[in-house]
Amino acid sequence: MKDMDLQYLCKIIGNLSGIPIRLYDGPDPVFFHALVSLPKDPMEVYRSEIWAVKAHVGYFVTRHFHYYGIVNSGPIKIILGPTRQAPASDQELRELAFRADVAPKDTEDFVAAMKGIVRMPLESVLQTLCTVNYILNGEKLELEDISIYDTEQSTLKTRLEQKRSARMFGYPDVQIKQSPHNTYALEQQLLRMVRKGDTAALKAWVASAPAVNGGILASDQLRQVKNTFVVSATLVSRAAIHGGMDPEDAFTLSDAFIQQCELLNSLDQITNLQYRMVLEFAERVERIRLGKQPTQLTLAVTNYIQHHLSEAIRTEEMAKALYMSRPYLSARFRAETGETLTDFILKEKTEEAKRLLRYSDKTATAISSYLGFSSLGHFSRTFKKYTGSSPAEYREKYSR
Repeated sequence: MKDMDLQYLCKIIGNLSGIPIRLYDGPDPVFFHALVSLPKDPMEVYRSEIWAVKAHVGYFVTRHFHYYGIVNSGPIKIILGPTRQAPASDQELRELAFRADVAPKDTEDFVAAMKGIVRMPLESVLQTLCTVNYILNGEKLELEDISIYDTEQSTLKTRLEQKRSARMFGYPDVQIKQSPHNTYALEQQLLRMVRKGDTAALKAWVASAPAVNGGILASDQLRQVKNTFVVSATLVSRAAIHGGMDPEDAFTLSDAFIQQCELLNSLDQITNLQYRMVLEFAERVERIRLGKQPTQLTLAVTNYIQHHLSEAIRTEEMAKALYMSRPYLSARFRAETGETLTDFILKEKTEEAKRLLRYSDKTATAISSYLGFSSLGHFSRTFKKYTGSSPAEYREKYSR
């Protein structure tokens, strides 16, 4: 390998795939190649997770289903990514830019560059990496030999969550006598929680839920679990749509979970991924539902806000997107909810700011800019109005 031109190899792979590629010698960067111009490398957000991949070939999937493929050969590490099969939303890409510390003035360039990266199925990325691995390590691997590294999966794979998930989905490691098909009532109970976005009830139910036996879908046990997962993804995504989630968002999320499931070879991983999927859909619905009986208008408004959370949301533009006049939209929203549209938008931004202050290390200035506030002062005044404390006081009280 000493005489091999690894930079040339990486450049050819990057050109053929249209996906950014990097070459490292130990922790030191040697080469980076991309057909798009990225103001910041998004990989840096996930450096610790990617460096934790020690197998000759592995991959890491982010929370927004971008994936990075990794090849290790001694101190040499080649990283291909990010890419994903379905297009990412502008909001997801702006969130990634925020996490990557992209300057506000460069955010739109970052979003445009990310959209310019060729989308590719994970299987194709891994086939490419198997070829590279054969060149570097002389090892012939197949897709089933490649392991996933996912911090969320690792967190979920605790004993408690395994027990909860096993009770919930009735996989073979839990022996409970049930009739061969006992799914309908339990299924409806579960889907009702997703449809209402009731995450608290869902978590409580999972802790003591009985096993669910869905009948035999395949003779092979692993295929049986994967088929069950696909059925669950279909049902849960439809329940989320009925709860108000944008259909395109729901279908894209469902596809991403199914694609990830197909690459897993462990019953425990699939069980935990299924629990994570159901909870993710419930949480998405919870964020967009306003009141116990949200109307079509309030669902449309909350979906719009979630899609534009990192922008300075203007009611005129929202009204245009919803095909109504601004005065009519404002008056109707107030009549249905009892609050002004401006107040509601600022409350939603404040909720996101609370999450970021609590679970990220981003400064108040960065959070203010990301959420589209005109200034740090405006952000601080708004935050205090709706929470009773300053951003700094809130972080000191609730940060981990």
